[in-house]
Amino acid sequence: SSGINAEWLLRPGSKEDPVLVRDKLLENKVAAPARAGALAPVDVIVEAQNTGMGPEKTSFFQALNISTKIAKGAIEIVSNVHLIHKGDKVGASEATLLQMLDVKPFAYGLIVENIYDNGAVFAPEVLDITDEQLLSKFQLGITNVAAASLAIGYCTEASLPHTIINVFKNVLAVAVETDISFPEADTVKAFLADPSAFAVAAAPEAEAAVEETKEEVKEESEEEESDDDMGFSLFD
Repeated sequence: SSGINAEWLLRPGSKEDPVLVRDKLLENKVAAPARAGALAPVDVIVEAQNTGMGPEKTSFFQALNISTKIAKGAIEIVSNVHLIHKGDKVGASEATLLQMLDVKPFAYGLIVENIYDNGAVFAPEVLDITDEQLLSKFQLGITNVAAASLAIGYCTEASLPHTIINVFKNVLAVAVETDISFPEADTVKAFLADPSAFAVAAAPEAEAAVEETKEEVKEESEEEESDDDMGFSLFD
């Protein structure tokens, strides 16, 4: 396809979605024939088909190195043919063949190059940026700011949560090694004093989860057996 370059204007305060307007403009294309001497904007493939032309036109296809056969009194193209490559100049023979086959391989329409909206001019690719992409870039920026702030010891809003957590870790480490007591430190001290107690406390929950899984499997098995029993024969 090809197109005519165009800039389009969104009125300030317009309620039209610029993405919908852009897409609508791009959808409106007009099919056009291949003219001799024009540069092909796309590859042109002629599909295998029965052309409906008489055998007297066989030499025309042979001149273009297109394999054909006669089927039901008409010329048939036996395989797809890459007739014109993108960027190549359309030859007179190729243009004539496409005209004979009633093929219009090109299309012409508007191509949006710039967008003007509320005093701002930007490329149409901006409309393809999603909220997820913006959020991802923003999060990456915050991560980089936090990392740089922590590295140079400069406190920012991005690095503050990490700084607080690191400080708390240091306080907790000091509390564990001393007699300082507060709930979080007491929990860590209790764990270090007897790790098995925590393992024992977690064991009943794990066992309960295993038992629940076994019961579900058992119920499914009973249902299958019940279904099999229903398949009895009147002559059993």
